[in-house]
Amino acid sequence: MLILEDGTVLRGSAYGARGARLGEVVFATGMTGYQETLSDPSYAGQIVVQTAPHIGNTGANAEDMESRRVWVRGYAVRDASRLSSSWRAEQSLDELLVGSDIVGICDIDTRMLTRLLRDTGSLRGGIFSGDALEAGEEELLEQVRRQPSMSGSSFVDEVTIAQPVVLEPEGEAIGTVAAVDLGIKGASPRSMLARGMRVALLPATTTLEDLLALEPDAVFFSNGPGDPAAAEDQVELLRGVLDADLPFFGICFGNQLLGRALGFDTYKLKFGHRGINQPVLDRETGKVEITAHNHGFAVDVPLEGEHVAPYGGGRYGRVVVSHVGLNDDVVEGLRCLDRPVSSVQYHPEAAGGPHDASYLFDRLAEVVAQHRDGRPVQPVRSAEAADNAHKES
Repeated sequence: MLILEDGTVLRGSAYGARGARLGEVVFATGMTGYQETLSDPSYAGQIVVQTAPHIGNTGANAEDMESRRVWVRGYAVRDASRLSSSWRAEQSLDELLVGSDIVGICDIDTRMLTRLLRDTGSLRGGIFSGDALEAGEEELLEQVRRQPSMSGSSFVDEVTIAQPVVLEPEGEAIGTVAAVDLGIKGASPRSMLARGMRVALLPATTTLEDLLALEPDAVFFSNGPGDPAAAEDQVELLRGVLDADLPFFGICFGNQLLGRALGFDTYKLKFGHRGINQPVLDRETGKVEITAHNHGFAVDVPLEGEHVAPYGGGRYGRVVVSHVGLNDDVVEGLRCLDRPVSSVQYHPEAAGGPHDASYLFDRLAEVVAQHRDGRPVQPVRSAEAADNAHKES
């Protein structure tokens, strides 16, 4: 059974491990890339409903894991494939779920469930199978309702690495990026390494002193799960980075933390953005990018005009909304006009695709090279200008 806090009960077949799992029930709209979804640390604490009807068709393999483990709390699909039709498959998806102790459910009406979540917003829920069902429906509903809300929840300590790791690119490094792991996916450091950047991967508990001791040419804040309002230590770390006048680039959770560091608020979206088919407008160039998303919170900044960052009496200068989600006008990117600081709410690394926004790592490489060479690092330019500069080089 899958039970929602509003009393909705869906009965289906057990899938993956047997037992009980509680979490926020959210839906993901990607037609492909289910393994990248499962291994994305941003899904910590959540039960993921796949809107694509057939899941598991290509099985699972070690290469497509985006982190060290599967992070979703639970998994809900309509039709679970009985066969793995791919030469790359090393095991079935069901076997991956069992081996990762992920409790799932299949043979349910995921279209109805998705429509319900869109109407009411993301809900707390639970998946129960095997011996867990003996508790009875009323007791299971109480378990669902007793769990904490995603608002105010923090998972950073759960998903971050324990110790710093330095990753070297092939050939000579163009510079060093201090990448703070808030729930990073493997595609982010791979994207930086491929462009010649040395990546110093740091735990979320890293102090400003330890970060600055690396003498980085830029700082990167990754994606991650939970409420950005609960990440006060990381917001203070980011303010220290800004005070040190270091170039900064953040994605997803990193975008939300930049917003809070600048003095803006964040808020919980009704049902969030999760999938690999989300249209975003680059407001400077007018180009529309199809992007990968996984977030339930957003930054609260007026879309129009320049805004002086509220924190510290405006010491961080002017800020504009650089990108906007075309489905609902949510802020999808921030750009500081007076310093080389920017962020986007989506995933330019997008291991499961699409790759429309991969140029953002070219832009980061350009900033890193400028800083390493002692050249003045200009405030972030438009995507079109960065793309042209990369082509010329």
